[in-house]
Amino acid sequence: MALFFGYHMPNFTHRSTPDDHLFDRVVEQAQAAEAAGFDMVTVMDHFYQIGGVGPETEPMMEAYTTLGALAAKTSRIQLATLVTGVTYRNPALVAKMVTTLDVISGGRAILGIGAAWNESEHRGYGFEFPPIGQRMDRLDEALTIAKLMFTQENPSFEGKHFRIDHALNFPRPVQRGGPKILVGGGGEKRTLRLLARHGDIGHWFGGPIDDLKRKREIFLSHCEVEGRDPSSVLLLMGALVVLVENERDAKAVLERIPAERRAMVITSTPAETAERLQPYVDAGFGGFTLSNQTFPTKEAIALGGELIKLMAGSRAAA
Repeated sequence: MALFFGYHMPNFTHRSTPDDHLFDRVVEQAQAAEAAGFDMVTVMDHFYQIGGVGPETEPMMEAYTTLGALAAKTSRIQLATLVTGVTYRNPALVAKMVTTLDVISGGRAILGIGAAWNESEHRGYGFEFPPIGQRMDRLDEALTIAKLMFTQENPSFEGKHFRIDHALNFPRPVQRGGPKILVGGGGEKRTLRLLARHGDIGHWFGGPIDDLKRKREIFLSHCEVEGRDPSSVLLLMGALVVLVENERDAKAVLERIPAERRAMVITSTPAETAERLQPYVDAGFGGFTLSNQTFPTKEAIALGGELIKLMAGSRAAA
């Protein structure tokens, strides 16, 4: 299977772009990613901007409204959140929303979901923010409900936190078996187990390769317990990459990255970056997500397309 590349859009702040033209920039980036050969476009499911990207007061568009609009402006690229917080919406409603996105997009929706973490926006919006153990329990139930609603016509489920009673979900998803499920996060005891149990795609943020190899081994052990073939789960890594043609370009892009994240950023040409990412492919990762923080323009996204072409022959380890 060819490597899978996602274009992630956590940043909606663009210099000299007023709010009434903000979505025009979002469309421009998504269409450029599609043209460059990216497989997926994602947005965050947050209500405030998050630390490491910008201050809370920066613009943050509601995720599913944005994805539905992007579905009408794109034709091939898959669409997802990275990722929906399980505490923000009833999971049956989320399954309905993602099914609707699948219909609007002609079968291009992915359900991205995780346990949620940003207490500030929970407090601001009046959402309950239970302890992490309870959030993980809710995530397990939410994933169960989503799969039932994607695959059955009137399923029922009774959990501790959520329930459905012969829930109807028409029109049905376009994709056979429903949209794929992306589980965000690398928690070794619960999140990776839920990925093995329910997920089709896992997304982890980058780090030392030895740590990621160890985490993958833990994931493989969860797959064994759950009776899951690990080769059926695509592992993605978020890579903070700046592709440049010269040093001056690298400096200009790095200035837009918050200081606390600059040390994690890879700055190099497409060919050099392909070489630096290859060890992660050899370690079992099937693809990468790149961010509009470091790929903000059509020209930068086109360089991302060059990287995709250079890595087209790579294959993740089994």
